[in-house]
Amino acid sequence: MKPSHHPEPYPMGNGAGDAHPALHLRSPTPDDGVAVFELIARCPPLDPNSRYCNLLQCSHFAQTSIIAHAENAAKALGFVSGYRVPDRPDTLFVWQVAVDEAARGTGLGSRLLEALLTRPALADCRYLETTIGPDNRASWRLFERLAKQFGAVIETTTLFESQRHFSGLHPDEILLRIGPLERIAD
Repeated sequence: MKPSHHPEPYPMGNGAGDAHPALHLRSPTPDDGVAVFELIARCPPLDPNSRYCNLLQCSHFAQTSIIAHAENAAKALGFVSGYRVPDRPDTLFVWQVAVDEAARGTGLGSRLLEALLTRPALADCRYLETTIGPDNRASWRLFERLAKQFGAVIETTTLFESQRHFSGLHPDEILLRIGPLERIAD
């Protein structure tokens, strides 16, 4: 199935009369590569990727990634990059979740993940995997909420060790395996 590039409007904020513009969630295109690069640069502690890597995420992995823009804005407010694990096609690996500071606290990260996981093209994904640093509490909370929403359990293991894989320059990367995912009815 070819990914849709038609934006889906979602109100941003809590709906209590706030002045946030509607967001459009859609599959990224190569034209989004620069905006994704700039967004990730604004979202420490995310590791930056090369511009070329972001272009590949927005083209080769568009079906397993999602971007959020405010109405009539070029700046990306959110982005989730992912891919199917090659030897386990029922597993979506979420590489990065980036939410601009202006959109934090609005539930955008959760909405991006839910919109991605409920795409028809990913209906056969039963598991989601991601890695998180041990001190990234916001990401831990995000994926704990996601597991609860999809009626799934979380299993954790250390995938990459600080000393062994990063020469002590990066914290451990803890693998979360979430599943099996119960499909959300429309």
